[in-house]
Amino acid sequence: MKIPPNTFRNALQAGRPQIGCWVGFADANVAEALAGCGFDWLLLDGEHAPNDPRTVLDQLRAIAPYSATHPVVRAVQADVALVKQYLDVGAQTLLIPMVDTPEQAALMVQAMRYPPEGIRGMGAALARASRWNQVDDYLNQANGQMCLLVQAETVTAVNNLQAIAETDGVDGVFFGPADLSASMGYRGQPGHPEVQKVILDGIATVRAAGKAAGILAVDPALAQQYLDAGALFVAVGVDTTLLVKAATGLVQRFGAGASKAPTAPSGGY
Repeated sequence: MKIPPNTFRNALQAGRPQIGCWVGFADANVAEALAGCGFDWLLLDGEHAPNDPRTVLDQLRAIAPYSATHPVVRAVQADVALVKQYLDVGAQTLLIPMVDTPEQAALMVQAMRYPPEGIRGMGAALARASRWNQVDDYLNQANGQMCLLVQAETVTAVNNLQAIAETDGVDGVFFGPADLSASMGYRGQPGHPEVQKVILDGIATVRAAGKAAGILAVDPALAQQYLDAGALFVAVGVDTTLLVKAATGLVQRFGAGASKAPTAPSGGY
């Protein structure tokens, strides 16, 4: 059995934009339904959604038959042990939040690789990633299929952005507009001109370092602006928002809430 190639990372390296969707329901049925919609990637969120390695495992299995859609797993924090667990259940691409320094980025690079290049624990016989030792030469093939994305979402991260992006083994930098705007003193205003300038300048910095830049933007015009600026992996929807918006629209049209005016999302996404 051959190791699955990381098609998402390969697309980024080739400069092909990848359009994704955030998956926050922590449910395998939702993940599978979205996998059939044609997105290039789905973000399984373990930071702000109630996911853990076991629920992520279920969603990875649900997405697996849809080879055109690549799962990206976001951990709750930059934790070496947690990285090991997500890789062992079969994730090949991780998004790590709140990476403020190149030292933090370098540690995550190490966490995603087997020795001597890294510090990932040797437990492939127990791992779905190796199909329980059925993948040919998994231990020597795995490092070459890992993809590390780190999040820049504070002023500190922006100040260190070039060094973070230039860290060997970092494949991409994802900008978190909600947290970044709060860190800059514009909480709840990710569209503030100063925040937008930092993001657009940041995309240019990341691309100049030869790495991919990414972001979440549910406003189509804003998403296109980021793509035009050079962002290569852009999430354009969030499953929870999509459901609530569609359901609210139906209620407003046909139900008891028909007289209520729609409200804008209040969350960070």
